[in-house]
Amino acid sequence: MAVDQETKERVLRSVPQQYPFRFIDEILELDAEHIVGAYRFRHDEYFYKGHFPGRPITPGVILIETMAQTGVVAFGLYLTMEQGGTAPHAPGELTTLFTLAEGIEFTGIVRPGERVIVHGQKVYFRMGNLKANVRMHRENGQLVSSGTLAGMGISL
Repeated sequence: MAVDQETKERVLRSVPQQYPFRFIDEILELDAEHIVGAYRFRHDEYFYKGHFPGRPITPGVILIETMAQTGVVAFGLYLTMEQGGTAPHAPGELTTLFTLAEGIEFTGIVRPGERVIVHGQKVYFRMGNLKANVRMHRENGQLVSSGTLAGMGISL
């Protein structure tokens, strides 16, 4: 069963990454089995100056981080809340940390100004550990990257 907008916003507020290292703008869909989030890469992102001057593209490591922030961090926070945990609001409270990337494939590039949609599908969630199959598309549906990511609940 899909969750309401208030819950999506609560999860989004709980994601610990912040500007300039936050790559999730909104949660579009969310339930116990999957999450869909979106991010628009701004033209002034700090990494475009050097990757590559005059012809900027989003680095692959940033694409992985973008997939992780939706498919592992936000999704893991929601699943933790669903099992009776609370959203973190202060240092030392539980959050989800990205810990594993397997089989990541890049099939496209992302340029400044493009919006990407990230889909995360739960493989398992047990004892605070989440593994999810994650894929990233452009708004037109073209696949950019995919793979399996995992994370675990920690206290910051």
